[in-house]
Amino acid sequence: MKEAPHLNLTKSMAEFEMAQGFTPGGVLGIRRPYNFVEGEYPIYFEKGKGCRVQDIDGNEYIDYLCAYGPIILGYREEEVDEAAIKQIREYGNCFSLTQPLQNVLAKKLRELIPCAEMTVFVKTGSDATTLAVRVARGYTNRTKVIRCGYHGWDDWCVEVKGGVPKKLYEDTLEFHYNDLDELEALMKEHGNDTAAIIVTPFGHPLGEQLQSPKKGFLEGVRALADKYGTVLIFDEIRTGFRLSLGGAQKLYGVTPDLSTFGKALANGYALSAVVGKTEFMSKIKKEVFVSSTFFPNTIPMAAALKTLEIMERDDVLGKLWKKGEKFNADLKKVCDAADIGAELSGIPVMQFITFEKDVYKKYKARRTDFFSQLIRRGVFMQPFHHGYICHRHTEADLKHTVDMVAESLDYVKHKNY
Repeated sequence: MKEAPHLNLTKSMAEFEMAQGFTPGGVLGIRRPYNFVEGEYPIYFEKGKGCRVQDIDGNEYIDYLCAYGPIILGYREEEVDEAAIKQIREYGNCFSLTQPLQNVLAKKLRELIPCAEMTVFVKTGSDATTLAVRVARGYTNRTKVIRCGYHGWDDWCVEVKGGVPKKLYEDTLEFHYNDLDELEALMKEHGNDTAAIIVTPFGHPLGEQLQSPKKGFLEGVRALADKYGTVLIFDEIRTGFRLSLGGAQKLYGVTPDLSTFGKALANGYALSAVVGKTEFMSKIKKEVFVSSTFFPNTIPMAAALKTLEIMERDDVLGKLWKKGEKFNADLKKVCDAADIGAELSGIPVMQFITFEKDVYKKYKARRTDFFSQLIRRGVFMQPFHHGYICHRHTEADLKHTVDMVAESLDYVKHKNY
């Protein structure tokens, strides 16, 4: 298989060089170039529509990052954007008092999500997980938190510890997804001082294969939380409104005490939520403080209500799962056929191609070459983060993607490492 030609990224690179004089590192977080393949991926997008994005040099891609998860329908979804515009023009967005639209959306979440007796709206995933942990600590009057998952960038859970005093995270302990024995051992030692167990109900560890819960895992986590009087929090920032409209808790049949939702809730508008049982959420009345000038803003709430309406009306998730089942089966077939250590993991709505590690670490070069060839062929996936499919991915898009994956794997297979 021939090597695909390099992309023209002249404008992207020039913009990035200029940006470093204005913003530390030019761009922040997981959008930094070294989280992709430096020199191969664009750094700036100009626009998007449906499932496609275009960078500032004019290169177009079929996008499988979906803005790291928020785009569940598609970019520039007209009905959603019109709902947001109507809210701006007819009602406004930011006031000294709360608009009733908040109650309409909270009622809708109660209808959909098993644990959502009450809701507090915030903006980001980190807002939500941090508030949920604060509620758990306020409810139990305990200190320790046992975690499994990403959970954001706040002091109690951030992976990079620069600027964070040890005392702000020393009470946060970790266990591995699907390892109930590890969690049980932590609870035996710390259970009586553990305020919360917070876990992603579907496993998406950084840069590793995706994991569905083993039989009895989530049920076992629920039982351990009950045994020690610990608040169980499901971090559904990624899984909410994607695995099912009621989240992974609905799909897997295990109900937490509190849960966090975000990303796909409003199809790209900034909104997240802490939902939970009244017994726990009622602590926010007086004992647990949360406030923000912008948390009650209603543009994203209008977008969320329209997003949920479309998803129910058009059976979006039913169609996504059906398309995704074939997509994943076809991806697995070409990965297996290449026989170079490429591995497909995930579920129909979330997937990840990783490379089996070897003692000579050739997998790193294979991964770099594979994703370089893939982006040159117009498919936007990330080497260190799983992908998603959205409603606007067509069967033709998915088939073309499988073909481009096959070509990229074939290139890697015939390269001498």
